[in-house]
Amino acid sequence: MSYTPLQIVAHGARAETEAAAAAMDDDALLEGATYSILEEDEDRGIWRIDAFPTTEVEAERMQAVLAEHPGVKVKVSVLADADWLAMSLSGLPPVEAGRFFVYGAHDQGRVPPSAVALKIDAGAAFGTGHHGTTVGCLIAYDDLLKRERFERVLDVGCGTGILAIAAAKTGSRVAVGTDIDAPSVRIANENAKLNQAKATFVHASGLNDRKVRQHGPYDLVFANILAPPLVSLSQDIKMALDIGGVAILSGLLRTQERRVTAAYLSRGFRLERRIRRDAWSALVLRRMG
Repeated sequence: MSYTPLQIVAHGARAETEAAAAAMDDDALLEGATYSILEEDEDRGIWRIDAFPTTEVEAERMQAVLAEHPGVKVKVSVLADADWLAMSLSGLPPVEAGRFFVYGAHDQGRVPPSAVALKIDAGAAFGTGHHGTTVGCLIAYDDLLKRERFERVLDVGCGTGILAIAAAKTGSRVAVGTDIDAPSVRIANENAKLNQAKATFVHASGLNDRKVRQHGPYDLVFANILAPPLVSLSQDIKMALDIGGVAILSGLLRTQERRVTAAYLSRGFRLERRIRRDAWSALVLRRMG
């Protein structure tokens, strides 16, 4: 029997909504789940989760996890048979993050002449540039570029490839992205060609893969994934970086900052900056030894 696409929406006060989102992050059955969290009504302090399960099991698990948080009201809707990708594209405005301007084909004529343009359309890979985690990474990178350059850059969990492409378009001689999802790697390589960026994306299961190690050590590592793998990869990311190299980490909620930061401080990193967008955080850490 085919799966009927659903949209699950949860509303509540910020603390309860963030707690529900964190519970989904920590649930092993929802490791690859797609959702967003944002502030819906600033005056009333209402936050919202939009989740789009891709299987019946995922849908049932999402609803069960959210049901454990009575402070959020949950609504489940069946998505009608429509071209939802095209509809979502029409409603995605371009994003400005420092010198970077992220846009889709529908905004071709709106690119400022002085911007570093990143053309990324919504598709089957994560990372159009609209999510707070990706914006945080680009803002952090833009700030770093005001003081230093990064010859070798690695993007862990590259999705659409937007971060490695941004590095390639701002002077990085080596820009490599890796993902465990083969379709994402294909899409990222297509996006690199579309943006005329010298970035390479490989299908690899970890940072110890030969295709990843051969270009290291790196001066900068992006890892816009989730809090649990950020923690478990702390030693691998350290070893992928040259001493003095920088890690820009995102995909974590503000409530997960302490846990992720502690994992990296214990590995000899120094925290240099936090960037917060909506409920999300990006951390800038430097390997000191």
